[in-house]
Amino acid sequence: MFTLILRRPRPLSGALGLLSARSARSYRGSAPELPAARVRGTFLDFFRKEHGHLLVPSSPVRPRGDPSLLFVNAGMNQFKPILLGTADPRSEMASYRRVTNSQKCVRAGGKHNDLEDVGRDLTHHTFFEMLGNWSFGDYFKEEACRMAWSLLTEHYGIPADRLYVSYFAGDAASGLPADEETRQIWLDIGRLLPFGLKENFWEMGDSGPCGPCTEIHYDHIGGRDAATLVNTDSPDVVEIWNLVFMQYNREVDQSLLLLPQFSVDTGMGLERLVNILQGKRSNYDTDLFTPLLHAIHQISRVRPYSGRTGAADVGKVDMAYRVVADHIRTLSVCIADGIHPGMSGAELVLRRILRRAVRFCVEVLQTPQGALASLVPTVSHILEVVIGTLMFFPQVTDIINENEAHFLSSLQQGSRLILRTLNSVDYKHGVFPASVAWSLHRDLGFPLDLVDLMLEERGVQVDRQELDRLITESHKVKLYSDVLNVETLMMLDVLSLAELQRLGVPHTDDGLKYQYRLEQGRYVFPACHATVLALYDGQTLVSEVSGGQCCGVILDQTCFYSEQGGQSHDQGYFTRDGLQDVVYSVEEVVLAGGYVIHQVTAADSLKTGDQVQLHLDQVHRLSCMVKHTATHILNFALRKVLGSSVQQRGSHVAADRLRFDFSVKGSLSVSQLQQVERCVNDIISANQIVHSQVLPLQRARSIRGLRTVDEVYPDPVRLVSVGVPVSELLDNQTDTQTSVELCCGTHLLQTGAIEDLVIVSERQQVKGISRIIAVTGQEATRETGGQRGEHTPDTLQPSCGLNSFTLHLLHMWIFVVCLNTVRFI
Repeated sequence: MFTLILRRPRPLSGALGLLSARSARSYRGSAPELPAARVRGTFLDFFRKEHGHLLVPSSPVRPRGDPSLLFVNAGMNQFKPILLGTADPRSEMASYRRVTNSQKCVRAGGKHNDLEDVGRDLTHHTFFEMLGNWSFGDYFKEEACRMAWSLLTEHYGIPADRLYVSYFAGDAASGLPADEETRQIWLDIGRLLPFGLKENFWEMGDSGPCGPCTEIHYDHIGGRDAATLVNTDSPDVVEIWNLVFMQYNREVDQSLLLLPQFSVDTGMGLERLVNILQGKRSNYDTDLFTPLLHAIHQISRVRPYSGRTGAADVGKVDMAYRVVADHIRTLSVCIADGIHPGMSGAELVLRRILRRAVRFCVEVLQTPQGALASLVPTVSHILEVVIGTLMFFPQVTDIINENEAHFLSSLQQGSRLILRTLNSVDYKHGVFPASVAWSLHRDLGFPLDLVDLMLEERGVQVDRQELDRLITESHKVKLYSDVLNVETLMMLDVLSLAELQRLGVPHTDDGLKYQYRLEQGRYVFPACHATVLALYDGQTLVSEVSGGQCCGVILDQTCFYSEQGGQSHDQGYFTRDGLQDVVYSVEEVVLAGGYVIHQVTAADSLKTGDQVQLHLDQVHRLSCMVKHTATHILNFALRKVLGSSVQQRGSHVAADRLRFDFSVKGSLSVSQLQQVERCVNDIISANQIVHSQVLPLQRARSIRGLRTVDEVYPDPVRLVSVGVPVSELLDNQTDTQTSVELCCGTHLLQTGAIEDLVIVSERQQVKGISRIIAVTGQEATRETGGQRGEHTPDTLQPSCGLNSFTLHLLHMWIFVVCLNTVRFI
């Protein structure tokens, strides 16, 4: 139990009454002249121009470094580092106080999954826009409520008598008091309704920032008291805006503590708002969808869209229209943001969305092959303000067409397999083997409901009990795999980070990680002697830990590199002054809110104020430096060989090898890979100097040919250039093309230390995204057997000259011969 001490708010009084009366007279909810673009623009201008909010662009729908999400599914996702206190204090994000934006969101997997509901009703979508405004330690409840009411009733002209407001009524079991402050703010409106945890208490996850929320609901009918319909899933009374007041932190033990900084996080779906302001009862009847529905009719062989649902929708024609219209928006946005249909995670979800859309196109709408991709330009036109002009939409259409063709081929192959199985097995009681149905689904992506339909036509059923067992077993295996991959990091929570700041603990000085030099061809790394400033036991800051205890150690300075920018963290150990024979092995190194946290299992007691000596694993660090510089050169070589359309989609730098993901239409040919290798090794042989310089972010962005990825960069930022001094790039003194990137990683000082680079594999992860695995130095020499000119990556041609399938058959043949020989003996 805890007590809140808050200032008493002033109730919304006379001004609100006048505003409500004026807005009721000016309402034009059915006016067709208010297009979606103006609705969006009015929202952003209201907060930006009238209330001093910074307009922040929508982030891509691929989450930035957040493995807990498949897709960005809410406006607050990109601001989680601020809410969690982990934002880099040098980044622009750390300075945000009040911001607004329209965020691209996808809800088609994980906790928020609307995929199966799309098309069945008139409101669900897999892709939507979330309009929002945020305050991070600036204004709080009263200002947020006043701004929301003003925008809805005055600027949009929605009658106040159609709006209902809910607030958090408290929860005795959780020890949570009612949100009396919000109740007092809204008291004058009359239509104020109390609700519990489920409806009016918002939580980010099982732990983390959370708080009460107040929601504004709209009655489509009007002229009545519809209070009993609020929060009942009535299509007539719908929620339009949710204002979350983050004031607590949910601890791991489920207790609640007040946050050191209160924040406001609001979200209002554009599609639903446009629906109201255009006087419609269906999102699909607004100008966000009608051009798409018209385009779908033009390429189909069925009647025009009529908005029917359920039994009235004969043949599910209108459902098909809605499914295809929704799904092509999602596909276009996701592919443009670098998520391509694939076999796992978000890529697998997108694959299912594409195949669902194709099935409705072919089976219900009777469109020709390629019709789905032909809708992409229409999507681009409708969503131009949010996603630009989909400048890569030819690539988007290519990917959709390739995946559609592959799926249709799989359908034909699956159909043949079903028929062959039906003709070759003696069925008892008309039961189809579940193992065949599951194999079709798992390996060919054949929809299980389509298997059921095909079998139903022949009076046969799948062994449902066995199929359910196979599905459950598959889920268990995936869950076990996910558990194994979960990292148990000593990441400080928002309260501990705030406590460090309150105590005046300075941010970690990690500048020593860059202060190495070359002496007579050898890298010399600086010694580092540091003081323990703080210890974290996984739940709270402590002054001491005992031997055998896992903890996070924060020092005043460090020479260790924390995992970021795709580069693995450094390895090594501490020794404590006066106890040099006891080793504190460093297991992880992470960065949070300007603090470098060294995760160790204490070999002996450790307390704040202790002096420690840091011992860096120099071999591991140098190997990572080699791979990171090689990755930059590889990125440059790919663009030089394949053209500027190549975009980095991810990378990982480890001591043993490097991984590089990039956008490309198809797998590279042997000739192209050899050209890339030659380009890289020419730069290595030239032993070019690797230049680095810290400079203001805006100035760095002025450099021609600068490579960036979708990250939040600190300011100032570190720039790494191969072969050309940064000063020449800034002054445009050279026309030389070179590798130049924003990068926080550790790099070589000269390229010659890479010695050699060999691409050991290159394969398409999904359509349009390829992955290269490469090795350097002695590993590269081993791969080529010293024969550099004869090397070809193993995905195309193994070094022995046999393709992988032939090699596999050869191994099997040797095994059988050996087995028979043993039996003979």
